[in-house]
Amino acid sequence: MKELKRRAVAIVGRPNVGKSAIFNRLAGRRIAIVHEQSGVTRDRLIREVSWGEERLELIDTGGVCNIDRSILSDGIEAGVRIQVDTALEDAAVAMLVVDVNSGVMPLDREVADLLRSSGCFTVVAANKADNPARDEYASEFEEFGFPAFPVSALHNRGFSSLMDTVINALPHVDNATAANPLRIVVAGRPNVGKSLYVNRLLRSDRVIVSDIPGTTRDSIDIPFVVGHGSQARHYVLIDTAGLRRPGKVRTSVEKFSHFRAEKSISIADVVVLMLDAVQGPTAQDKRIASTVLKYEKGCVVLVNKWDLAEETAQHKYAPAIFRAMPFMAHCPVVFISAKTGYNIRRTVEAIDCVASQVRAVLSTGLLNRTILNAHNRIQPPMVRGKRLRIYYATQVSRGPVRINLYVNDPKRVQTAYRDYLVKTLRGKFGLEGAPVVLQFRSRRG
Repeated sequence: MKELKRRAVAIVGRPNVGKSAIFNRLAGRRIAIVHEQSGVTRDRLIREVSWGEERLELIDTGGVCNIDRSILSDGIEAGVRIQVDTALEDAAVAMLVVDVNSGVMPLDREVADLLRSSGCFTVVAANKADNPARDEYASEFEEFGFPAFPVSALHNRGFSSLMDTVINALPHVDNATAANPLRIVVAGRPNVGKSLYVNRLLRSDRVIVSDIPGTTRDSIDIPFVVGHGSQARHYVLIDTAGLRRPGKVRTSVEKFSHFRAEKSISIADVVVLMLDAVQGPTAQDKRIASTVLKYEKGCVVLVNKWDLAEETAQHKYAPAIFRAMPFMAHCPVVFISAKTGYNIRRTVEAIDCVASQVRAVLSTGLLNRTILNAHNRIQPPMVRGKRLRIYYATQVSRGPVRINLYVNDPKRVQTAYRDYLVKTLRGKFGLEGAPVVLQFRSRRG
């Protein structure tokens, strides 16, 4: 039985036609979020994007220099061709990017033949149509037998008609969150503004707000939805009691509240870790962050009360957070003021972004190409006279993203090399805020 194609679009074409520019233009609809690793939100291989009420994946590929496998000039060209073939295996739609200023080139025809033989529904994005006078040149590419649309990644024109056609060709998938909403837990120390943030987010006084620490005694579940239509993501927002230092928890009520808050973190899909901008990361914040890490949960860091710390630049404050909590460097940071409403909408987009990364399904082909390329680029260190060898990888679960790597001997895996592989995966697939768990297994086993 043929496997159902993913709700994904592979962007393909020869070099220098603007594939990455189109990828970034479409992916740029997701708001930019402060992040420790530069380039993670831009230079990736796969990204979920929203278009209107629809969600889809974009798969970027390298420029195809030669179609004939027998005459590929080097390993880079061969790798690009394998990357393209792998992307086409997963994608339901292929977007052939061409340059209207160059007209139809021989390599464009060869790539079009490749896409025709792949069986993917294909559209032509005739890029660099920077003004209406160039739109008519797109008709030259209709000789390929695919619908052609003049677009300009530089000036953001022409994408509405193109994307309408793309959306109509994508397969329908069931929305699992409608029946099983994702759980978003707001956690932090007492009096950092968790309840005020929840009220501001939902525009209603659903939670009691007070300046007195410890007002929230129990976890409170509040449903909300991001997006519209069949692709909307459904959530349950859970406000928790403030997590005090162990030595400060005295009464039985406080102990029960602390237990319920940690229990909420353990069943969360994404944890919103709230910090106080004035106080900065404290020892208790680090303990809460380590709890999130222990339970392998997705995380967004919110720095609240930013209205009281305006003299500090965000680009300086974020690195200071990661220096204090380096194990959370994969998490996006959003600076907010629950009191004034500053950046509240951005937090919704950050939560939705991390939720999609936590539930990401990585293509087995692209995953193996990424891991094996990383392995070939930097060899593992020698351990007892022998080197770790990686044979193949497969994703075994999501939430967290858990990957089995089959190797010659798991005992030769070193922490630094594991971290290098995780960083490589984040560079290709993004995975902001999502825990990535690598499990090394003996191929014999």
